[in-house]
Amino acid sequence: MAKPKHATWGGRFHTSPADLMLKFSESVSFDRRLAPFDIAGSKAHSAMLAHVGLITAGERQAIHAGLDAILAEIANGRFAWEEGLEDVHMNIEHALAKRVPAAAKLHTGRSRNDQVATDMRLFLKEACAALGARVLAAERALLAAAGANRGVLLPGYTHLQRAQPVGAAHHLLAWTEMLERDRTRLAEVAGKANECPLGSGAVAGTTLPIDREFAARLLGFVDRRGRARVTQNSMDAVADRDLHIEFAAACAIFGVHVSRIAEDLILWSSAEFGFVTLADEFCTGSSLMPQKRNPDACELLRGKSARLQGNLQTLLTLVKGLPLTYNRDLQEDKPPVFDSLDQAAICAEVLEAVVRGMSFNRERCAAAAADPALLATDLADYLVTRGVPFREAHHAVGAVVALAERKRCAIPDLTNAEVKRLHPRFGAGWAGVFNVERALSMRKGTGMPGPAQIARQLARWKKALG
Repeated sequence: MAKPKHATWGGRFHTSPADLMLKFSESVSFDRRLAPFDIAGSKAHSAMLAHVGLITAGERQAIHAGLDAILAEIANGRFAWEEGLEDVHMNIEHALAKRVPAAAKLHTGRSRNDQVATDMRLFLKEACAALGARVLAAERALLAAAGANRGVLLPGYTHLQRAQPVGAAHHLLAWTEMLERDRTRLAEVAGKANECPLGSGAVAGTTLPIDREFAARLLGFVDRRGRARVTQNSMDAVADRDLHIEFAAACAIFGVHVSRIAEDLILWSSAEFGFVTLADEFCTGSSLMPQKRNPDACELLRGKSARLQGNLQTLLTLVKGLPLTYNRDLQEDKPPVFDSLDQAAICAEVLEAVVRGMSFNRERCAAAAADPALLATDLADYLVTRGVPFREAHHAVGAVVALAERKRCAIPDLTNAEVKRLHPRFGAGWAGVFNVERALSMRKGTGMPGPAQIARQLARWKKALG
C-alpha cells in the first residue's frame, strides 16, 4: 500500500517521501532552536492577516493562544517533535492545526522561505546582543586587570624577541582594543539584520493585500524613529545569507583574537617566561607527570578558533554556487551559525574567567623589563637629539650592541671611551638612557605606554565600558 501523501506539499505527489529521504532531509533536530522566533513571526503574521481582513479577530486570537500554549510546552520540554514533519515551522504549524481550526489560514501570504529568513534575522539580532554582552564582560575583566597592575613592567615583543619595555596595563589594553572591535562588528551585524523579509513569499511575494510594514513593526524591525524596516527585493530576501556569513566572520575574527590572547598567556605562564600564574581552576595536570600544570583553558581557546574559522568556511562554500533564489542546500546554513554563537560565547566566558583569575609575577616581569637591550632604540633617539640622522644613529647603536655582545656585558657597562670610538656624538651622559622608568615617562604621545597615557586610557575605557 502506498504511504499517505505529505501533508504540507503532497498535492502534487502520489506518495510520501521514503523514510530514508525523511531522515536525510529533516532539519528539526537543529532548527527547533528557532521555535521562539518562529512563533513570534507567526503571531505577527496572523496579527497582520487580521489587520488587513484576511482572517477575523477571533481567528487571530485563537491562533495566538494556541501558539502561546505550544511555546510553553517547548519551554517545558513537553513538546513532541516529529522528524517526519521536516522542520521547526511545520512541527509548530501541525501542532497548532490539531488544536486550532483557524491554523489552516496561518500560512496565507507567506512561504517557509520568508518564514525562515525572518526567524534567522530575529535569531541573529538576539545572538549579536547576547554575544556582545559576553565580550563586554571579558573587556571589563581586562580593564580591571590593567588597573590592578599599572605598576607592572614587562617586555613588549616582536618576532617573539624582546623589543621595548611596556607596562602590563598597556598590553592588557591592547587586548581590550581587539575585543572592542569584535563587539563593534557584532553590533554592525545586528544592524544589518534589522530588516524584515516576512511577506517576500517563496520568491515573488503574494497577490494578497498584506501589510509587510505592520508585521515588521510588531517584530521590532524598526529604525530609531520607530519606522518599519523591510527588505526591498523579494528574491534577495529569501536567497540572502550574507548575515549568516557576516555573523560567522565576526565570531571567527573574535576567535582569532582570543587565540592570540591565549597564546600570550600560554607563553607568559611557562617556566621560561614566568610572567603570570593562571588560576588552578583553569589549568590541568598530567596523568603521568606529577609536576605538570598545563594551561588547558588557554589551549582550548586557541583550538576553538579553528572551529570558528571552519564554520565561516562552511557557509562561504555552501552559498558560492547557488542560483537565486532558495535552494535546499541552504538548510545547512543553521548548524554553523548556531555553533559559532555557542563556541564564541563560551570562549568569551572562559576568557573573562581566566583573566580574572590570573596574577602577575612582578619580580619576573621586572627582571625581564630591566634588560638594557630593550632600550637600544632609546639610545638611537638620544643620538638623534644630538643632531645625528636616525639611520646613522641606528647603525651606531647596532655597533654598540655588537660590542657589548662580544664583551659579554650589558650595554651600559661599556665605557665612555669605547662608545665614543663607535660614534663621536656619544656624550658623557649616554648611559643615563638605560632607565626603564625614564624611558616610559618620555613616551607621552597618544597611544604610547607612558604612565600619563596609561592613566588616560584607563579612564577612557572605564567610561566606554561602564
